[in-house]
Amino acid sequence: KDCSFYWRKPNTPRPLGKMAASMKNVEEIRNRVILGEFGVTNVHTTDFPGNYPGYDDTWNVEKFQKNFRIDVVHLDENSMEFDMVGIDAAIANAFRRILLAEVPTMAIEKVFIYSNTSIVQDEVLAHRLGLIPIKADPRLFEYRNTEEEGSEIDTIQLQLKIKCSRNPRASKDSSDPRELYLNHMVYSKDIKWVPIGNQADVFADCCIGPVHDDILIAQLRPGQELDIVMHCVKGIGKDHAKFSPVATASYRLLPEITLLEVVEGEKAERLKQCFSRGVIDLEDINGTKVAKVVNSRLDTCSREVLRHSDLKNVVKLGRVRDHFIFTVESTGILPPDVLVTEAIKVLMAKCQRFLNELDSTIME
Repeated sequence: KDCSFYWRKPNTPRPLGKMAASMKNVEEIRNRVILGEFGVTNVHTTDFPGNYPGYDDTWNVEKFQKNFRIDVVHLDENSMEFDMVGIDAAIANAFRRILLAEVPTMAIEKVFIYSNTSIVQDEVLAHRLGLIPIKADPRLFEYRNTEEEGSEIDTIQLQLKIKCSRNPRASKDSSDPRELYLNHMVYSKDIKWVPIGNQADVFADCCIGPVHDDILIAQLRPGQELDIVMHCVKGIGKDHAKFSPVATASYRLLPEITLLEVVEGEKAERLKQCFSRGVIDLEDINGTKVAKVVNSRLDTCSREVLRHSDLKNVVKLGRVRDHFIFTVESTGILPPDVLVTEAIKVLMAKCQRFLNELDSTIME
């Protein structure tokens, strides 16, 4: 009588209604993140054994293989969107961080400035050059030993040699620099590849150079010039951001919007306006407009609907815990699908290295 917990006789089954409700609540806690009016609930992971009675949450490779999948939603030469389903947030974030910082690329590391009479300081100019993405497949090169001189297997040599002069054909009345001067705007297209050793034969089919031709490097005036030699080497983003192969790599959980009751008329119109375009649509049923969820994937989870007192109780906002929508935008050095493949290889190598260390520790 004085106990705070519910007591029932031994071997007495729990009422089915309460059991079903309890099981449904546990499923929601395990699989959904809920967006409330004043906070977000169910944010912690529950993926470990013994957390909930009746659920076997021990990790199983057969179960993982059955549930895991990757669905490519969009792919072009610069960007990719895909769904990664059936993994934990820790693995998804590890994959994102590998894309940002551990997939190697080629970038300008050494800048030898023989002449710079522009108004741009040498160190600023070198920094600008280093951040220009270089189109060269890093898989064809080795990491350079800093103590040795660069060779054809680990170094790409580029050259920028340009001088500004007056245009003799310019109109005397003109004040436009583009007409008055020649080579006054220095772009990345002015950077030329200088093959080392047998690179001209090995990379005859490759177009090594800046990814984009229209990156502005400096502005010159008559008499000013740049004479620069650059060495590109292989590196990774955690050493310097210039080696990062992606402009952005991010993920978000799949939104889930559930209408708890029928919403119609003017109320349905306001409900539609609370979400991003394409999420809620109005269906004509017997002359009445009724709201329905069309594509919750497009929702930005702004929670605008929770600002309306008559709407916040008719909809449930959530996110699927193990469904990640990845967006990868390449800098152009490698296609996004190749970057994803390379990131998976890096993750596999990390796992194998961990297993090898674990085996050696056990042997000791």
